[in-house]
Amino acid sequence: MSFLDKILGKNGGSIMGRAGTGLKASTVAVLPEDIYEAANLELQDVVAPSALKIEPKAINLGEKIARTFFIISYPRFLSDNWFSPIINLDKIFDVSIFIHPIDTSLALRQFQKKVAEVQSQINVRETRGMVRDPMLDTAYQDLEGLRDSLMQAQEKMFDVGVYITVYADNEMELFKIENEIKSILESKLIYIKPALFQQEEGFKSVIPIGSDLLGIHQKLNSEPLSSIFPFISFDLTSDKGILYGVNRHNSSLVIFDRFSLENYNSVTFAKSGSGKSYATKLEILRSLMFDVDVIVIDPEREYEYLAEAVGGRYFNISLSSDHHINPFDLPLPREDETAEDVLRSNTINLVKLFRLMLGGLTPEEDTMVDRAITETYAIKDITPNSDFGNIEPPLLSDFEMVLAGMDGSDSVVERLKKYTRGTWSTFLNKPSNVDINKKFIVFSVRDMEDELKPVAMYIVMNYIWNAIRKNLKKRLLVIDEAWWMMKSEDTASFLYSMAKRGRKYYLGLATITQDTGDFMKSEYGEPIVHNSSIVLLLGQSPTAIDVVKETFHLTDEEKYLLLESGLGEGIFFAGLKHVAIKVIASYTEDQIITSDPSQILSIRKAKAELEAAGK
Repeated sequence: MSFLDKILGKNGGSIMGRAGTGLKASTVAVLPEDIYEAANLELQDVVAPSALKIEPKAINLGEKIARTFFIISYPRFLSDNWFSPIINLDKIFDVSIFIHPIDTSLALRQFQKKVAEVQSQINVRETRGMVRDPMLDTAYQDLEGLRDSLMQAQEKMFDVGVYITVYADNEMELFKIENEIKSILESKLIYIKPALFQQEEGFKSVIPIGSDLLGIHQKLNSEPLSSIFPFISFDLTSDKGILYGVNRHNSSLVIFDRFSLENYNSVTFAKSGSGKSYATKLEILRSLMFDVDVIVIDPEREYEYLAEAVGGRYFNISLSSDHHINPFDLPLPREDETAEDVLRSNTINLVKLFRLMLGGLTPEEDTMVDRAITETYAIKDITPNSDFGNIEPPLLSDFEMVLAGMDGSDSVVERLKKYTRGTWSTFLNKPSNVDINKKFIVFSVRDMEDELKPVAMYIVMNYIWNAIRKNLKKRLLVIDEAWWMMKSEDTASFLYSMAKRGRKYYLGLATITQDTGDFMKSEYGEPIVHNSSIVLLLGQSPTAIDVVKETFHLTDEEKYLLLESGLGEGIFFAGLKHVAIKVIASYTEDQIITSDPSQILSIRKAKAELEAAGK
């Protein structure tokens, strides 16, 4: 019905007479609301293709060609997972499975006739002295066994129709897809045929309206029928966890809980601009909804807006910042620890810190620093028998004073002065004033000088580690641009220690880097990867892909998939399973986590306009 027909069908009459008939044109009053109502699109107008042409072996749907197939034959045995290669094909197709139960009493009557026929053929061959036919004997045994199972209600019979509709842009592509599906199924002795002169019925049977118009069935009992269901596939869908993305092969959801694995750690490798921070922020946002505390070490100030949006805390660690962390702070001992254990552990960490701050220590200097740390705590009456809940920890200047009184300490003291009296003194030589008692915490080190970034990240991580050990909670610690940590052996060692020990404290460590080469060059790079149950590989650069392929034992196809991946696309590993993934966020999530400069400017502009309007 045309647009005019819709209007005239309601008002009647015609707009003008036929030429040469002498009929006068009648006047029709067309109201504005009639025009509006007639112009409304109906649902079929929206979903219908631009054109439709039905042929004997295909249907042309606008710019696409569709062909429907049905399964006509199955082997004697169907194994589990036989349908999985079809479900996971990286092609566009639809599958419908229709299951029609058969009344057991009716099935038994049919079986009785069939058993009698087979038994009769066997008897005839014996009477004539013919050689035994193994096919008839096998059929008889199968029929008898199935009949017994039906009578004992262990099995049921069904009429089953399996229809597959594939889509392509042209005949050649359709031919290739058809051959690929046929070769997969025929290797399992399963045969399909196109719905000749029934493509319309086949297409309608596959679309999700629940109508079996094709009506081509095979009889199957319960056991082989269960093997058809496409639940066994290369999926990572569990009944709990967060949504990481969508499986690019079969569009299933990648839902996983990192805290259900043997350890809770993850590593993310990707080139710049491939969406690694976007994917991480999306995981953080969704993890917060599942009562997970999240702490982030942010080297590029990418998580500030997210912290503001979810009501977290954001600490800017720099030389001019008001936020300070005293490396001499001591955590309260846990129930399974003593004060002596805590003091010893913190002393060891401080020696590593000074080794990093001072550009290395000789064995003699190392021993001297260790003794000076113990004496620095002692001047504040902090001993292995102290109550750490009522102490005032020393500062770096106290440590310098103790060190200066030791023989042979001149070189160490001279190198230490820039941290206690020089430009860098504002960073370390003050009491801690950082409170991380929130669900989401971000430490930014973007404004810290590059020379001091490894030191700052080490101090922040040590502070976080002490807070984590204090009380047991489900936590996620995110280390973005972790290659900064891998530059120094001490910081890399500390990161590896957290990866190994984090599970004991219900901690998941998420390590993210864009510099795969530098990360894997460290002697701790590979051990950190091996201690991570989850791996996310997004788009890779040609210079790094060979290292990634060797580290994760990728196939050539997976290698090229990573080279050609778009924004937010890659491979997701969880334990022994891995799938091709695409990270997808909702509109609201995208507005909170985006790193796109144009989007950020638009959001800030809109926010400023709202604030101006409010004033």
